[in-house]
Amino acid sequence: MTAIVVLTTISGLESGKKLARSLVEEKLAACVNIIPFVKSTYRWEGKVVEDDESLLIIKTDSSVKEKIIKRIKELHPYELPEIITLDVTGGLENYLNWIAESVQQ
Repeated sequence: MTAIVVLTTISGLESGKKLARSLVEEKLAACVNIIPFVKSTYRWEGKVVEDDESLLIIKTDSSVKEKIIKRIKELHPYELPEIITLDVTGGLENYLNWIAESVQQ
């Protein structure tokens, strides 16, 4: 088993908290950190847009990668949500074991 981090942005802290709670309750994530305010600048439909968003840092196991991506897409209000996965190549072994034990295999 290998830990991964999933990143997603969402409009509003309350939406972020709701998504985070769902992922942890459903055992798709061990932990979700929410950075409540990020300023995002991006190109959408031919225009440069700026939005205030929250950033979710989701710790999970690679064994549920496809399930968590599917679930984020189902729960996310955006037409095209940011969902980026990053492989964790190291860390405190006990913490990485806790991640693996906390998610549904």
